[in-house]
Amino acid sequence: MPFYLVAIVSISIYMLMVNFFRCPIRFFGHDTEKIVVAPADGKIVVIEEVEENEHFHDRRLMISIFMSITNVHANWYPVDGAVKKVAHHDGNFMKAWLPKASTENERSTVVIETPEGVEVLVRQIAGAVARRIVTYAEVGEECYIDEHLGFIKFGSRVDVYLPLDTEVCVQLGQLTTGNQTVIAKLK
Repeated sequence: MPFYLVAIVSISIYMLMVNFFRCPIRFFGHDTEKIVVAPADGKIVVIEEVEENEHFHDRRLMISIFMSITNVHANWYPVDGAVKKVAHHDGNFMKAWLPKASTENERSTVVIETPEGVEVLVRQIAGAVARRIVTYAEVGEECYIDEHLGFIKFGSRVDVYLPLDTEVCVQLGQLTTGNQTVIAKLK
């Protein structure tokens, strides 16, 4: 095979990897009190009331963001607060947009308590292509909206579980920008 073909293929693969693993630094330029920002770039695929049985054991409002392979795969903290729980669960690698992916796929759960005492749960979910979740959160640390929560290699889905009285600020199908799009306001 000619050298130029090897070079073109190698450069193309390198550029795809750089695109997949980009991790931009973004700043939320507004007041963060009671604000919930999108933890990921992607598309809103679920806004519904669900039973959350891993941590809360009650009904919560779930907002899910699906990340395609072309989205930034870095994840941000959706609220300011203190990390109360971090848990990783091995699981399957079903398509991330399936409802049962939230409970059956490999996932990482982070619970954050806001300064107002509201607990928000963020769940990073691996999908059929994404098979590696990296979570930077550690129990006891302070976290802020502008900081990275983790990374899902090759995309997937992030679920945010909120109190039922939360005001939703997005619609199904809406595109989100991580750490920029306000998805909800806490009461």
